[in-house]
Amino acid sequence: MKNLLLAFVLLFALSSQPLLGAADASPEQVVDTSGKKLRVGLRYYIVPVTPYIGCSRYGICFKSGGLSLASLGESSCPLDVVFVGGSRGLPLSFSPVDPKKGTVRVSTDLNIMFSTDHTRCAKYSPVWKLDHFDVAKGQWFVTTGGSVGNPGWGTIRNWFKIEKFEDAYKIVYCPTLFPYSKHLCKDVGLFLYEKAYKRLALSDVPFKVKFQLA
Repeated sequence: MKNLLLAFVLLFALSSQPLLGAADASPEQVVDTSGKKLRVGLRYYIVPVTPYIGCSRYGICFKSGGLSLASLGESSCPLDVVFVGGSRGLPLSFSPVDPKKGTVRVSTDLNIMFSTDHTRCAKYSPVWKLDHFDVAKGQWFVTTGGSVGNPGWGTIRNWFKIEKFEDAYKIVYCPTLFPYSKHLCKDVGLFLYEKAYKRLALSDVPFKVKFQLA
């Protein structure tokens, strides 16, 4: 009887505890094109996985490409994030919501910023921000002028995530810093803007990318 009672007590104690490691499980680490972990503080190019045809305003098309900055829309500043063909674009870096983390993980809120000395809009930071909502087109675009860190409602449009997508990755706007912000989730894709540029924007079609060490 004592053995049976002891077994019952142990079973109850074990069933009331979380599985070992379940609560502390961390999201998968993002890797670059060489299979190495993406690290905070290093610079990377965000490039398409498959040869992507990007065309200029002059009708000249290129294979592959990357992300860069351009002045579009009604105001000249801040600069907008665009896809450019024929080059890897500008390098970027990542800053997770927990600044102590040394690597970048999927499904984790982070800031994305260009590593550039671009001075055309010097008063605006190179940090990505969701802004410039176009009422006529019904589109939110990715621009710059955001800030690093300081999670709060005032910075809610500065946070993005990297998610696994098939055999590669995609970038999403899906802030989970607050209980009531999860309904904002949307993929980041490419939007043809006035037949000249492909701008990063919220989209139903994700932009499939990989990360190449700069």
